[in-house]
Amino acid sequence: MVMEYNPKIPTLRPYIDPDNQGFWDGVREHRLVIQKCKDCGLVIHRPRPMCPRCLSTEREWTPSMGKGVIYAYVNVIYQNAGYPGIKAPYSVVVVEITEGVRILANLYDIEPEGVRIGTPVEICFDDIADDLTLPKFKRLNS
Repeated sequence: MVMEYNPKIPTLRPYIDPDNQGFWDGVREHRLVIQKCKDCGLVIHRPRPMCPRCLSTEREWTPSMGKGVIYAYVNVIYQNAGYPGIKAPYSVVVVEITEGVRILANLYDIEPEGVRIGTPVEICFDDIADDLTLPKFKRLNS
């Protein structure tokens, strides 16, 4: 299942700021990168201005393998229950990636009734507009 967007309603855009710019630059290039503290080595997601462990403001972007498992999910099955710009049904998942952080995203190829906690997934990228690429996850083909 590929998410369908309603062309009559504007697609929501992520808010990009200096703290998450590297993440969105990577996504645009079809790469998943994770923020990492240069001082204590903690990997961090959601990107932020300082490390929550040591409070350092020295950060870098490190490549992710882009693989993980579904940690939690919600299926939007009624059109009026979610954002009207996306046609229901669709799934929103929290994926725990191998680097140890969790990422909120949509699924690319799993029908809502087939979503299960613990399902292995990998990153994929959906170019939904000329100027917008979103990270999504698909079933891991091992």
